[in-house]
Amino acid sequence: MKTLKIAFIYRSCPSLSSDYFFTSLYNFFFKALKRNKEIEVTYFPSDKTFDIAKLQGKFDAILIPDNQNITGDIAIPDEILGLDKTSIPVICKPGDLHDVLRFDPMHFHEKYKIDAYFEMAPSAYFYKYYPKKFKFKTVFLGLEPELFQNLTPFENRIKNKILNSGNIGNTNPLSRMIVKLRQKGPSNYDFYKLRTLCNKLPYVDYTPTLQHEFIGNKYPLLLQQYRASIASSTITPTRKYLEIPPAGCLTFMEITEKNLGNYLGYKNNESAIFITEKNYKQKFKEFLNDPDNKIWGEIAQSGKNHAMTNLSNDKGVELLVDLIKELI
Repeated sequence: MKTLKIAFIYRSCPSLSSDYFFTSLYNFFFKALKRNKEIEVTYFPSDKTFDIAKLQGKFDAILIPDNQNITGDIAIPDEILGLDKTSIPVICKPGDLHDVLRFDPMHFHEKYKIDAYFEMAPSAYFYKYYPKKFKFKTVFLGLEPELFQNLTPFENRIKNKILNSGNIGNTNPLSRMIVKLRQKGPSNYDFYKLRTLCNKLPYVDYTPTLQHEFIGNKYPLLLQQYRASIASSTITPTRKYLEIPPAGCLTFMEITEKNLGNYLGYKNNESAIFITEKNYKQKFKEFLNDPDNKIWGEIAQSGKNHAMTNLSNDKGVELLVDLIKELI
């Protein structure tokens, strides 16, 4: 079997480093890619300009970690010279999909000669923002298996509180409106409405994104303190849906028709507890009123097994390899 040779062209930046507040990109691109036996990855760090001639025609595919260089953390060169002179397919992991409201996706699609895109989002969410003619594949990234080994057993964790973590929205309607107009897209409240509502409950412990020690690869060390944790994103699932279950938590998971979360494969009352804005308080109480019921540990273990088997970075790389094979 031929080993596929992949050129990863990137620009050094905080979001691709091992000590950033999230390490999902670092773990996927710099660790998980190396573990797959079907590919051989060569890393090409760049500044503002990269010349494709450096590849010397020895590669089957080019991988880039973003599709634009004007918003957020700049992870790709401003220019990749010579793309018009090569037939090597370019595969891109775009940034937050709604960021496309701030730039012209077709301009960058043509500038970087992109052949296909991948992200953990479902295809319906990708095509909400991007043209239907763009090739896309759902590829899971964010769950690095080694980080979830040897965590505190379920029975030894906090059982009278439920952990809530990550971004939340501003509950002031005027502030939300101003933010929405400024950033030309959904506000944090739009994204995390139910997560924000959960914080009003006295039995929910909230940990923000940055103001604690458990950032990046240390996040599982926070999760292991609790039997139960909340994975809630109102518009589309985030990486917390991949990170919380493998930590062995009973995961209260927002799964609705709106956020299309069923594509992740979790089963209600089997590998997670599905919550909505209508039932979340009731579901929390069912657990808190009987936290030692063995069913909760069984659901938590089932959720961990599902995530580790089907949603890990290694599974994601397999899906990415399938995409590469479709293009060459």
